Amino acid sequence: MLGAAGFAAQGQSGAEIPKRRLGRTGLEVSALGIGGYHLGSAASDTEATQIVNEALDAGVNFFDNAWEYHSGLSEERLGRALKGKRDRAVVMTKVCTHGRDKNVAMRQLEESLTRLQTDHLDVWQIHEVIYENDPELIFAPNGAAEALLEAKQQGKVRFLGFTGHKDPSIHLKMLSHSFPFDSVQMPLNCLDATFRSFETKVLPEVNRRGIAALGMKSLGGSGELVREGAVVVIMGLRYAMSLPVAVTISGIDSIEVLHQNLEVARGFQPFSAAEMQTIRDACRLAASDGHLELFKTTKKYDGDLGREMHGFPSSAELPV
Repeated sequence: MLGAAGFAAQGQSGAEIPKRRLGRTGLEVSALGIGGYHLGSAASDTEATQIVNEALDAGVNFFDNAWEYHSGLSEERLGRALKGKRDRAVVMTKVCTHGRDKNVAMRQLEESLTRLQTDHLDVWQIHEVIYENDPELIFAPNGAAEALLEAKQQGKVRFLGFTGHKDPSIHLKMLSHSFPFDSVQMPLNCLDATFRSFETKVLPEVNRRGIAALGMKSLGGSGELVREGAVVVIMGLRYAMSLPVAVTISGIDSIEVLHQNLEVARGFQPFSAAEMQTIRDACRLAASDGHLELFKTTKKYDGDLGREMHGFPSSAELPV
């Protein structure tokens, strides 16, 4: 494991969490965001609400989600927690058509709005663009791209984006279409720069266009980078937050994890360019074949609904 000495200095206790521009949207968002999937993994509704409330009070205002997370539970929990506080939050959720048509997308939008107890989304993204033919399906006539534009025209969505975790070439295919994306979500961590890299291939293009970059999987998705000894938590999160992104979305499923991450985010100071390169170099061997970035090299992080729509077996059907 890369030693923490000299690199893992935390943020200033009690200091504010920095705000950053969300691309060209005019919104200001906290450098740290709350991941929607893990909100659904919290031990109880009460703890999920406490996570959201304490995050808001600490200055976190960006909340990630998706229509399919925990069969809607994640959206429901966020909606309940933000009741009476919606104006303090930038709410993003994702449409999960996985190649199906605009009508499916618009129905999912209405369900997401109901669960989230709001009349509009700040950001609506196409979820899990990870299959080679996804861009073709999304931009086909009557596809999800048309739904995004219609939802924005109706005033139900303010800004539009997409997300994926598999291969930077698929992100670049999405960006090759002349579509007014406001945000792009991608995995960014200290191993990514070496293997199938979103940091080197997608992030510069997104920033060049003025699109908001949303980082995720700073520790590998479920902490693989930490459990396998590639990096310590504070260093891994600081590295991801030091990249030129609008927000780093972190999976937080307990109050303890929230407090840990808030200590990094408060008064956050990015690593220097030299420190960033030192970390990349130290992680190069662990990163070389993608065995710790399972979202790139396996089906582990691919949702069952997307698998089904693309003709793959669900996780329950795979051998243990």
